[in-house]
Amino acid sequence: MNQKLQSIKQNVIECIKCDLCKTRTNSVPGKGNFKSSVIFVGEAPGKNEDKNGEPFIGVAGKKLSAALESAGVSREDVYITNIVKCRPPKNRIPTSTERETCQDYLKQEISIIKPKIICILGNTAFNSLLGGSEITKFRGKIVLKDNQLYFLTVHPAATIYNQELIKVLNKDILKLFDLITELKNNKEIQIDIDYTT
Repeated sequence: MNQKLQSIKQNVIECIKCDLCKTRTNSVPGKGNFKSSVIFVGEAPGKNEDKNGEPFIGVAGKKLSAALESAGVSREDVYITNIVKCRPPKNRIPTSTERETCQDYLKQEISIIKPKIICILGNTAFNSLLGGSEITKFRGKIVLKDNQLYFLTVHPAATIYNQELIKVLNKDILKLFDLITELKNNKEIQIDIDYTT
């Protein structure tokens, strides 16, 4: 593992910057391949993640793994993290203070990995990173902001309650990796939303 990421991981594990440290079992640092072309960013850890200190290992994580597999990608090839690194009580949405307190960890992860694309999973991550809402309206789109490409899709947890979204997630993940292949081959890709103008 990259040494800088290892030190972020340690900082996350020991973090007491906000009140979530009082209610968590374990904080949940990002995990995965530090040479990945993509970082997946979700909302916050759930019950299983809090118990084990690992991101996306519950039901939503299995949905994400299945979508990756259907695109021919191994989970070990990508990097997965969350906006907030500790589970909010009763799985509530993290507050803006909690998100702001935690944002430096994500910024550091991004600056070390330097992904070609950041894949935003769901509304909370969309709102935190790009100020957006209504992810279902914007899913499947490519966004450019501050020289960083973002790809928007639904949160895998949403597919648990709405089976129709499994097809949507699978289709989006397939498109995401097609785009990554194009970027690796230095092809121009179409930007759907440009925040730099």
